[in-house]
Amino acid sequence: MAASTTAPTTAPGQNLKIDGQRLWDSLMEMAKIGPGIAGGNNRQTLTDADAEGRALFQKWCEDAGLTMGLDTMGNMFARREGTDPDALPVYVGSHLDTQPTGGKYDGVLGVLAGLELVRTLNDLDIKTRHPIVVTNWTNEEGTRFAPAMLSSGVFAGLHEEEWAKSRTDKDGKTFGDELKRIGWQGDEPVGARKMKAFFELHIEQGPILEAEGKDVGVVTHGQGLDWTEVTITGRDAHTGSTPMPMRRNAGLAMARVMDKVDEIALAHAPNAVGAIGALDIFPNSRNVIPGKAVFTVDFRSPDIDTLTEMVSQMKEAAKAICDEMELEVAFEKVGGFDPVTFDADCVSAVRSAAERLGYSHKDLISGAGHDACWINRAAPTAMVMCPCVDGLSHNEAEEITLEWARAGADVLMHAVVETAGVEG
Repeated sequence: MAASTTAPTTAPGQNLKIDGQRLWDSLMEMAKIGPGIAGGNNRQTLTDADAEGRALFQKWCEDAGLTMGLDTMGNMFARREGTDPDALPVYVGSHLDTQPTGGKYDGVLGVLAGLELVRTLNDLDIKTRHPIVVTNWTNEEGTRFAPAMLSSGVFAGLHEEEWAKSRTDKDGKTFGDELKRIGWQGDEPVGARKMKAFFELHIEQGPILEAEGKDVGVVTHGQGLDWTEVTITGRDAHTGSTPMPMRRNAGLAMARVMDKVDEIALAHAPNAVGAIGALDIFPNSRNVIPGKAVFTVDFRSPDIDTLTEMVSQMKEAAKAICDEMELEVAFEKVGGFDPVTFDADCVSAVRSAAERLGYSHKDLISGAGHDACWINRAAPTAMVMCPCVDGLSHNEAEEITLEWARAGADVLMHAVVETAGVEG
């Protein structure tokens, strides 16, 4: 696949660029830890593989002259000093944990691009007034311990630490116990750090940038999310001997609600989306009409009123469907967050960096949740995105090019350095 256009040789600021090959080599080296079965990674949070990946990251940071901080949620903070030690640091980073069948770039690119920009500043002997801190947030994926963005959520004050540490995996192991077991629980109080700003580079996890031939995404907003668990109750009955008019089929009602969810999301396009991803029917037997269906409706929109309206329409439609079929229905909100508007100055720093470097760019709304969405509540925040092949992510086939990684990291570095202030 052809890479996107790189900066022209006459682009202003071209002298300040990261070492793309070194960044790529770091990505490939980290990918050796917790390998998947199809070319990706299985480095789930608080596993032995996660501990090994953390140790490698720490070694690289120390080799670059950074000092490592560690808080009680296991968040890692690698600091490069500024000329003014009292100036608020500029933070940059993402996460090292992956999905069970994850790719090599989701999250990892943002952490290692932060390290690479520090390495580049070291190479060029560039000093900044504000310190720069490269961050690895614990348990962004939320696969093993729900919810996602757990530790950044504690940092930003959305979750209580005690509650977060009580989260369990499918085997009943708690987050707190596993964090201690792998040896990555620090002493620093979580959320105690103050930030001048936070920047996160991430793969798009969608097809827009690649389809439009853009090098860089300037993320202006993050979609709000609502997860509503719907329980429809009917009556189990024999599939062969129960007449069609006498059935109380919860599975059929679920299918009709699923169609309505799609219809509602399409009516609020292009930025709103909706789907049913998790679903169960009971008793889930070949010759039994389902007497119960439990499923989760996932609606997302960058506009809170649109999000609220979609949820309301879904509930109204589900109630009407179930009333007509003589079924019971119940709703429970099981997750969600409001839409995010990223800091205007930080977004401007990202956009001006892309323009200065000659990279083609496009404003984006992030369709996925990221640590930056929570940190935005604690400090001025913005995100940079790079394309990924076919928009595929949360899949071992996830892929990007070295050129895309370089462009995103170049823009990240310029935005961070502009915010941190160059000395001399």
